[in-house]
Amino acid sequence: QVQLVESGGGLVQAGGSLRLSCAASARTSVMGWFRQAPGKEREFVAAITWINWYIQYTNSVRGRFTISGDNAKNTVFLQMDSLKIEDTAVYYCAARGSMAAAWDYWGQGTQVTVSS
Repeated sequence: QVQLVESGGGLVQAGGSLRLSCAASARTSVMGWFRQAPGKEREFVAAITWINWYIQYTNSVRGRFTISGDNAKNTVFLQMDSLKIEDTAVYYCAARGSMAAAWDYWGQGTQVTVSS
């Protein structure tokens, strides 16, 4: 069982920046971020595949968010710049134990609130 611990959420004005961190208790194959806004479905934000450093972003954050990490420390970061009000959500760290696995492991979530 892999445990994920997130940190770094908070309140920021539109146009500002926040950096989220997530530490896993064991090695994983893929780590990423999802978010869920009030009244909406949880959606994919970004992910990194450790074996080849393949990175994916959802279109709405590409160019504003940057995912990075340290595979040796089982840690992933999400640098969020040029934040918009519509980025307000609970952000969840997630991980896959293998390339073929589903998103089996989830963090507790951290609130990101962007104000006008």
